[in-house]
Amino acid sequence: EFRAERNHQVVIAIDSGQLMAEPLATIPRVDHAINAGLLLSWFCLRTGDRVGFASFDERLRSWADPVSGNLAFPRLQRLSSDIDYHAVETNFTLALTEMSSRLRRRSLVVLFTEFLDTVTAELMIENVTRLAKRHLVIFVALRDPVVEERGLAAPISLQAMQEAVVANDFAKERVLVLERLRQAGVHCIDATPENFSMALINRYLDVKRRELF
Repeated sequence: EFRAERNHQVVIAIDSGQLMAEPLATIPRVDHAINAGLLLSWFCLRTGDRVGFASFDERLRSWADPVSGNLAFPRLQRLSSDIDYHAVETNFTLALTEMSSRLRRRSLVVLFTEFLDTVTAELMIENVTRLAKRHLVIFVALRDPVVEERGLAAPISLQAMQEAVVANDFAKERVLVLERLRQAGVHCIDATPENFSMALINRYLDVKRRELF
């Protein structure tokens, strides 16, 4: 099915800033991202695509040009193992601008990151939107099931009611951010840890089937 669509470029870009250090299901978000990114890389290489890698926080921390072949996956494993947690705010302007300048041809950029609300996400939205004008972007975020549970919990106490209000506010803000990205042509995945990797693989296969990049 994919024989005529080989040799496309895919870049796995992982945010290692402070929000990605938060644990979900006892595992830091960034580790979920690394595992899903490696799985996707394996699929991409199997279908004949070239795969590159980037990690970033306040700046672009690592970069590897997209390549294919038998040695590509071990290289990605080595690069991902070097990702460290950094207690710094992610600078999307600096990191994504430099990343875009290194991409000579249209690519699929799979961006693993996280955000808090519409206010703090403004620069992220602006720079992801700019990136999506040249490249196909899949924006990948991990939804916290605990926040969802608190939003749906019965208000049996004042504290539970307050937690439910805060959780629902966060959920509404999240929907607004993702909707703005979708309107800019960005493909968004917002999944819980148990559905994270499979949702990403399915989205990759879908854009591949539709020849979107």
